[in-house]
Amino acid sequence: MAVVLSTPGPASADDTGRSSDSTYYISLGDSLASGYQPDVDKDTGIAYTDQLYAQLKQHDPGLKHIRLGCTGETTTSLLKGGTCDYLHAKSQLDAALKTLAQHHGRVVYVTLSVGANDIQACVGAAGTLDGACLDKVSQTMGQNLARIAGALRKAGTKNTQFVGSTYYNPFLATWLLSDAGQQAAKESAPLIDAGNSGIAQVYKSVGFKVANVAGAYHSDDFGNPVNLPGAGDVPANVAEICRLTWACTRQDPHPNAAGHKAIAAAFAAQLSKIPQDPARPTPSPTPGGAENAGANKPTTNGNLAETGVPGSAPVLAGAGLGVVIVGTAAVCLARRRRTSAQS
Repeated sequence: MAVVLSTPGPASADDTGRSSDSTYYISLGDSLASGYQPDVDKDTGIAYTDQLYAQLKQHDPGLKHIRLGCTGETTTSLLKGGTCDYLHAKSQLDAALKTLAQHHGRVVYVTLSVGANDIQACVGAAGTLDGACLDKVSQTMGQNLARIAGALRKAGTKNTQFVGSTYYNPFLATWLLSDAGQQAAKESAPLIDAGNSGIAQVYKSVGFKVANVAGAYHSDDFGNPVNLPGAGDVPANVAEICRLTWACTRQDPHPNAAGHKAIAAAFAAQLSKIPQDPARPTPSPTPGGAENAGANKPTTNGNLAETGVPGSAPVLAGAGLGVVIVGTAAVCLARRRRTSAQS
């Protein structure tokens, strides 16, 4: 099920009758945007969107956060609806476009992270990948992402900053399983890179900036060994995926609080008017998103696919990706079993 919430109303007037000076940040996407955490099995207020909002609000006290992210969202459902419900809107994109129109000229930030859930439909119960399904899904994802980003960009103004994200590599966690897992982790890297290149190309083609989330997670750094308690020395990127996600502890690729902070920093780096100071800690988000204007907090609906699964770009080859998914079935299947039990 999903909570049905409306987009915020028009800017209110204060006691003197003057219109408020509110500006708006709209966040869209899947469980990254909604802050899903497997340890509590629900969306939370530690999402990168909440942490980014806390940073943005420091420089724009009148900023309001319109939080539309929906756990389990695919590029198709974001376009057409069906995963979460929005009052007076048929889909997440429709809700965003209506909000952009309602607050025309006052929406200053729009962020988007979506696509990784699409590939889950092509993964069978044994962890194998349907190549024909992937070929079709890859084409559809590319077209959908271009339509989503293009529509958002067209609805904005010259004062609206748009940022979409690449994805980190959750398959690095298989390094800890066996020698075969280490090989699978290595083979996953060029596939993730190819997928992220495709995502970046789509975003840039419609005027979006791109948050380098893969870079924030050091996804390509197989050097610089780090001692991981219980595992010994592992590559830096493996240590980072264990530190920033639940992949090594709960076999779930969703980011933890530290992971969301890293994603927020990747987005912040693409936005102007935010001084970049790595020594300055990220401000804590408002608990539960209390300050969020019209915050959407969909409840867990038993359809939580891997947010970090690669395959979010139209350029991925089906056969190559199949090798990675089969080699890392433990990551995918652990999550699938858990969601099946919740349904």
